[in-house]
Amino acid sequence: MEKATRLFDCIEAQVKEPKADFLNAKVNGAWKSYSTQEVHDMVYQLATALLDLGISAGDSTTEGRDKIGLISSGRPEWLIVDLAVQLIGGVLVPLYPNTGTKEIGQILLEAEVKYVFVSISDLCDQVKQVQASIPSLKGIYTFDQIEGCNHWTGLLKPLKEGDQQRIAETSNRITEDDVATIIYTSGTTGRPKGVMLTHKNILTNAMASGDLLMQIPITEKRTLSFLPLNHIFEKMCTYTFLFYGYSVYYAESMDTIGANMKEVKPDIFTAVPRLLEKVFEKIMVEGQKLTGFKKKIFLWSIRVAEEFEIDHTSLWYKMKLEIADKLVYSKWRNAIGGNVKAIVIGSSACPVRLEKIFTAANIVILEGYGLTETSPVISVNHYQKNGRRFGTVGPLLEGVQVKIAEDGEILCKGPNVMVGYYKNPELTAEVMQDGWFHTGDIGVLDQDSFLKITDRKKEIFKTSGGKYVAPTPIENKMKESPFIEQMMVVGAGMKFTAALIVPSYINLKPWCKQNDISFISNKDLIKDSRVCALYQSIVDAYNPEFNHVEQVKKIVLLADEWAIDSGELTPTGKMKRKVITEKYKVDIDKMYAGEISENTVVN
Repeated sequence: MEKATRLFDCIEAQVKEPKADFLNAKVNGAWKSYSTQEVHDMVYQLATALLDLGISAGDSTTEGRDKIGLISSGRPEWLIVDLAVQLIGGVLVPLYPNTGTKEIGQILLEAEVKYVFVSISDLCDQVKQVQASIPSLKGIYTFDQIEGCNHWTGLLKPLKEGDQQRIAETSNRITEDDVATIIYTSGTTGRPKGVMLTHKNILTNAMASGDLLMQIPITEKRTLSFLPLNHIFEKMCTYTFLFYGYSVYYAESMDTIGANMKEVKPDIFTAVPRLLEKVFEKIMVEGQKLTGFKKKIFLWSIRVAEEFEIDHTSLWYKMKLEIADKLVYSKWRNAIGGNVKAIVIGSSACPVRLEKIFTAANIVILEGYGLTETSPVISVNHYQKNGRRFGTVGPLLEGVQVKIAEDGEILCKGPNVMVGYYKNPELTAEVMQDGWFHTGDIGVLDQDSFLKITDRKKEIFKTSGGKYVAPTPIENKMKESPFIEQMMVVGAGMKFTAALIVPSYINLKPWCKQNDISFISNKDLIKDSRVCALYQSIVDAYNPEFNHVEQVKKIVLLADEWAIDSGELTPTGKMKRKVITEKYKVDIDKMYAGEISENTVVN
């Protein structure tokens, strides 16, 4: 492949090996494919229209270049807008489609966005609500046909003589060091920060990831995309797929992923651990419906998968694995299209138990690690066996350097590290010191350059006795129990460690039926003394794996699952610890008020 230096060079790379199904999405219930040539034409038409609207690369500074906003879930139009903006030297400012109206206004104002592209009417209404307070904003265009709104296709006109030359004159001036996008982090605390990423930042990450992609035995080259495209993890992976000749299919919604996988039959896709957990929950629900010998075989296959090790050499285990694959695991693969070789996992820690179960089923889990500020991959597990290890986030990506500070913080240097936070030099100086980006994560790097994340620096707390507690390892370990869906360890400034637990109701309810526990709602379940005893026994079984101060002394069982829509999780599924702490303050206070004894469940 000819060396690319800008993200939009993928257009020419695709033209050399054109595809009839370059970008694909469901339209009125049927898949619509955009060929390489169609996408190429639409990108150039939109780029010309943006030039006509006065969008320009301005001077060489990021502040001097025009900004285009984009608020939409993943669909072909998203990528077409991104490429068109890049071609003329503009800067894309993408937002999550579930961003609140106030935050939309803040971001568009700070970035001085000139035009905004949105997907649906609700988003158009949100932008209109703040439009008057954003002096730079000149217009809004929609992807869906919405009455009273400008449809984006109105900008697409046949190219006139000289249009391509006009675009070329602009794009030829764009270098790898020019900022391609400003991505505002969702953040688990505080106001979002605008991360400035250059073509070089993202492209070096994409190409190094592409080299690893080549290890995977894939023939169809199809991927299904469903994570937010404004998240750097999905965006970078998308460009990897584009440079390496993949067809990209966009899922209709998070609710249709299963059906879309059966239709598309992807070879690989990206996901977050929460989705993997949901997939496994569905597998378990279906397995629990079985009876007799079939149910015994199913449960046996789960136990076999939980024993999986990458370098397992036992002939007896391999025989068991082969039988389980034929009888059970092959059905799992068929349920997600039959072709999936690997799932790339990012955003938050993946439970090792799930990694083992899916990898045993020949769906290799490739967990990686990174941040928006690092474009994002710092390390990732490889498809080849010698390049992956359970419990780690893999070897360092080519070209990326890591060192561990005295306090255990992971520091990163490389071509993938951002140029800074937009209009925030003070915060940039805080995290960038001597060329090293301070990730805020705590970890260890072994002699083979495998990285292991142990906690988030800002999440480590001190008890009233002055002892430090790292919550993440405790949460990750206890979530290995099939009865624990979500968990947050608390105890900052308190005399002991405690936890909020959301039970896995999918697994808890069958257990209750087996134990003759009647219930009407989740609230009924968590009040039952036998259920409380079950969860106390689970916590008690894990506690010996931690030192005394880290052991969970009290727990609160919660009836409602934490979710993005209800505000406890970020758009990528990370816990908003501050939000959760405030929401359940009364429950937490009860645990520390001395009203109840230790080792007692509160609900």
